[in-house]
Amino acid sequence: MEEEKKVYIGNLDYSVTDEELNNFIKEKELAVKETTVIKDKYTGRSKGFGFAKFDTDEEVQKAVETLNGFEFKSRKLNVSKARKKTDSRFNSRRNSGSSGGYRDRRNF
Repeated sequence: MEEEKKVYIGNLDYSVTDEELNNFIKEKELAVKETTVIKDKYTGRSKGFGFAKFDTDEEVQKAVETLNGFEFKSRKLNVSKARKKTDSRFNSRRNSGSSGGYRDRRNF
């Protein structure tokens, strides 16, 4: 499976929408395929970061160089190549020494 070509975009204003982010990137003459602003699953409010997908590694590098430190809606963006997602729940359990978080709730 081919690795996705994505950039992480941090320090977004909480009011930024997917469409606004997409238009902003296109204004910088970057060939963005898709943008996603990450939202809290309970409140629906932006978490202040998102991702943008590109076709090639060269476009990813150009996006990082162009957008990192650039000001958008009065905030300096933190842009870097996105890292592969890991299952943080699994990793935290494995590293904490617990047996998966389940406990015996019987009274002794």
